[in-house]
Amino acid sequence: MESQILIHPDELTENWIKRAKENSIDVIGIHPVGGYRASESLSELVELMEDNNFTNLIDEAIEQGIKIEYEMHAASYLLPRDLFLSNPEYFRMDENGNRTNDKNMCVSNPEALSCVANAAALLASKLYKSTDRYYFWMDDVKDKRCMCDKCRHLSMSDQQMIYVNNMLKEIQMTNPKAKMVYLAYFDCIEPPKWIKPIKGVFFEYAPMEKYTLSNEEYSKLGIDESENLKNLFKTFSYADSKVLEYWLDNSMYSDWKKPEKKFIQDKRRIEEDIKRYLDYGFEYISSFACYLGPEYEKLYGQPDISAFFNAVNEYK
Repeated sequence: MESQILIHPDELTENWIKRAKENSIDVIGIHPVGGYRASESLSELVELMEDNNFTNLIDEAIEQGIKIEYEMHAASYLLPRDLFLSNPEYFRMDENGNRTNDKNMCVSNPEALSCVANAAALLASKLYKSTDRYYFWMDDVKDKRCMCDKCRHLSMSDQQMIYVNNMLKEIQMTNPKAKMVYLAYFDCIEPPKWIKPIKGVFFEYAPMEKYTLSNEEYSKLGIDESENLKNLFKTFSYADSKVLEYWLDNSMYSDWKKPEKKFIQDKRRIEEDIKRYLDYGFEYISSFACYLGPEYEKLYGQPDISAFFNAVNEYK
């Protein structure tokens, strides 16, 4: 079993590296801010790859035996929105029959898929000292699937699967060891029905709406988590299967606004969830840990996130 924390690029410090090393965390994930500025924040991350201060920290983490991965909402970055003027057919069709470049893409357009695949391969080559596991998620939204005649029969999960398979094939041309994630999140929380993952695709389960919706709202989604996880494991391999949780995500608990709120860990939930996920067969346990960096430390001192560290290390 591997463990990981995800933090924003500007939160990576020697202190976080020391904290991860002392608590036997296997991977630090770099996560540029999502939401509606995800494309901009991903561009900023790519620029950081040329900053020695940033890459020196990456080097230090790796020297300490900590692996580095990068996880981001990438669709609008990989398919630039300004292409809409010349090629509106690359972009999704909404429920009213209009092409729109608001989010995601038309996954039935071969030229759009080629554009995304080439951009994904270039992005993968720029991610400084990344592992061979790539996380180029679709846009950070719900209800934004393509509804054109060729796509409308495909669920958002199936559309994501086309997007993922397409990128991975291209990246594997130069890196045969490459793997690519299917993000089980929002309206892709359930597995695809029609499009099968190619070899090298693994899944990452990120049940954010358990936290952001009320119990009543969440129940209306009609998702039986136990049954859904069984179906995800039927569709994808157990190998590299990953939970991405929100136990330490102080950005969410702070309503994604600065200054950060003081973080209070839910020790019981963390312990119970980790045991449950490992019982299902997940190989990789991770949590967002954003808004716990230098700015947080100035306000409140070191955050207490010992429950996560203790729970994951109990099972190693």
